[in-house]
Amino acid sequence: MANDGVNDPVNTGRRRFLSATTAVVGAVGVGFAAVPFIKSWNPSARAKLAGAPVTADISALQEGQRLVMEWRGQPIWIVKRSKAILESLPGLDGRLRDPQSENKDQQPAYVLKQNPEFRSIKAEVSVLVGLCTHLGCSPEMIAEIRPEPFDPEWKGGYFCPCHKSRFDMSGRVFQGVPAPINLLVPPHHYQDDSTIIIGVDPQGAA
Repeated sequence: MANDGVNDPVNTGRRRFLSATTAVVGAVGVGFAAVPFIKSWNPSARAKLAGAPVTADISALQEGQRLVMEWRGQPIWIVKRSKAILESLPGLDGRLRDPQSENKDQQPAYVLKQNPEFRSIKAEVSVLVGLCTHLGCSPEMIAEIRPEPFDPEWKGGYFCPCHKSRFDMSGRVFQGVPAPINLLVPPHHYQDDSTIIIGVDPQGAA
């Protein structure tokens, strides 16, 4: 009699494989379904390329923390600096290539009005484009004031491991590194005490 397979013993290994495969496919399907929903929270790619502003809520940002946003396809770093960091910044001027940020293309003029060393509208909050000005790598944030292998007098800042460029906690570039200019500061303003709009200058800014 031909074996039609109807009465064959159950192949438990095959059943487990099919069940697992079905579960994985189902999970992948859910993942793909969620992508458009998640993307709907952010501006469209076309809007970002056109320079549409993005909003950042910094109400929960603590000292030493960094919030990463995206604007025009670039990472934007919003960092809350400690009092110790702010006090250390003027003492670094002699080690920096452009301590007063005299290159006007590096930042809007209004971020230098309060204090050129801070490069920010509010002293404690730094807003920078997180791309090394050498070749566009993304530097590491090393915010602690302590000796580091690459700088025994480190006062906190950003270090690019690709080519060893260094920047302080205001994004000012050190002398003797490949990066030619300071990290860029994007146009931005405060909508209120805890909301930053990236991509739009303050009203009345020159």
